[in-house]
Amino acid sequence: MGGQLKPRKQPKLYLALRKRHSDFFKAWDKVGTTARSAGSLDEKSVQLIQLAAAAAIRSEGAVHSHVRRALAAGAGAGEIRQALMLLAATIGFPNVIAALSWAEDVLKKS
Repeated sequence: MGGQLKPRKQPKLYLALRKRHSDFFKAWDKVGTTARSAGSLDEKSVQLIQLAAAAAIRSEGAVHSHVRRALAAGAGAGEIRQALMLLAATIGFPNVIAALSWAEDVLKKS
C-alpha cells in the first residue's frame, strides 16, 4: 500500500501564502529537510514520530497529513494505530481516540 496514495490537492490559502511568502516557506522547508537528514531514522519512523506529535497537539489536519505520509513511507494501518495508541498514558485516552478517528478518515480512503 505504501507509495500508492493519490496526490492530495493543497488548500488554496496554503498555496496563496506559499506564493506570497516564498522565501519564508523555502526556509521552513529546509528546516524540515535538514532535521530529517540529521540522523539515522528512516522516513517511516520520522512520519510516525511526527504523527504522534500531531496527535499530541490535537491537530486534525496534521494527523491527516502524517497518516498519508506514513502510508507513503511504507507504514501499515496497524503501525499507525499502534503509534497513536502508545500515546494514551502521555496525552490521555480521549485525545488518542480523537487522533485515531482522524487517522481513520485517511485509512478508510487508502
